[in-house]
Amino acid sequence: MWREKLLDLFFPPRCAVCGRVGVHGVCADCERALPRMETALRESALFGRCAAPLKYEGAVREALLRFKFHGARGAAEGLGAILAQCAAEELGGEFDLVTWAPVSDKRFRERGYDQAELLARAAAKQWGIKPVRLLRKRRDTPPQSGLGAEERRGNVVGVYEAENVESIRNARVLLIDDIVTTGSTLGECARVLKDAGAQSVVCACVASATTQTHKDR
Repeated sequence: MWREKLLDLFFPPRCAVCGRVGVHGVCADCERALPRMETALRESALFGRCAAPLKYEGAVREALLRFKFHGARGAAEGLGAILAQCAAEELGGEFDLVTWAPVSDKRFRERGYDQAELLARAAAKQWGIKPVRLLRKRRDTPPQSGLGAEERRGNVVGVYEAENVESIRNARVLLIDDIVTTGSTLGECARVLKDAGAQSVVCACVASATTQTHKDR
């Protein structure tokens, strides 16, 4: 308790969305205004099933950009809690192991953290468990955000490899990332996990960059 109070004194908590000081998680105003998906569960032949509660637009987009590129790592607590609630509602009972889609070593050194790992840790904390590192990104790739759908798929093929293979075998895995757009990254990570022996893989992200409610093509 005293440690948390000390941290709050020197590093005041902020709303994960608007940055309001003194708020753990998401403030009430932002909670009411969050752009939520009409259907939180996306399905695709590429990545299977993915729970994503928010639309990647407006304040959510700005919050995720700050979190991902501008050092706002404290946002992981609030965003991870939103992700965890959605994953539990949409995918509860379908996984027994939590992991994340990792950044490359180069990107980790530049940022000082892996945003998907922080989300996975924050989400898993809500369930009283810890995530397990099951994947490694072998080389750095151009940012997915500047590429088209086909380029995105080609950009991630063969760049991930499995780690802790003994933990993967026969496991039902929840794979966490920050944003799902075309699903190329999730799809490639899920493929690697299944090739390494995972029984099944389901996915969860904070936000979806599409408002599609039908199955992705």
